[in-house]
Amino acid sequence: MAYTFQFGALAQYQHELMSGIWLTIKLSVLSILFGSLAGTLLASVRSINGGTVRFLVDAYVEIIRNTPFLIQLFIVYFGMPGLGIRVSADTAALIGMTINLAAYSTEIIRAGIEAVHKSQIEAGEALGFTRFQIYRHVIIVPAITKVYPALCSQFVLMMLASSICSAISTHELAASAAFVESQTYRSFEVYIVVTLIYLVLALALRAVLALVGLWLFGRRVARRTLATKPVSAVSEVSA
Repeated sequence: MAYTFQFGALAQYQHELMSGIWLTIKLSVLSILFGSLAGTLLASVRSINGGTVRFLVDAYVEIIRNTPFLIQLFIVYFGMPGLGIRVSADTAALIGMTINLAAYSTEIIRAGIEAVHKSQIEAGEALGFTRFQIYRHVIIVPAITKVYPALCSQFVLMMLASSICSAISTHELAASAAFVESQTYRSFEVYIVVTLIYLVLALALRAVLALVGLWLFGRRVARRTLATKPVSAVSEVSA
């Protein structure tokens, strides 16, 4: 049976798709900023403190990494109102994405911190560095440099996972695609176009992150960022 493609039917809904693309970009950028900052803070606190603090951080990381992102979104959007806290779908999506990304970022940065050899810290102490200077110049910057490609892979994965937020009525790209499909009944065409859009967004984000890596850490890290595939983020952290 022959199938006739009719991509022209989507033309009148380009504003709808552009709106979804913009919200996807907005949620991704904000969650990357907040999630990476939270991950850096939690990984640092975990490395400095032991006992209860380390246990709580580890528990948070394990709970988030071993439960579905969709369930986490449902808890934020549908569960929090039971506690008297009501937020919009977009805000709930941002909170859920940030919480999820912060857990993965914490684990990735923890691996980087533990990769810093104790002799480097002792050398900093011998040179008379303060604890803050040792943390900044000897620990955290080299740690993030080592794991930056893995972090970037996780950022790209988070951007792609934003499509799940359509389940709580967040009108990002996946939700826009569903709306266009319901209006045109051209499922094949709609999702081919949306697949290409997600591909372009992922490659563009990786290129931007590579430029950031070039500015912060140099050419070697930038090249590794471009070369690393998103699906390898977990394996990089494990390594």
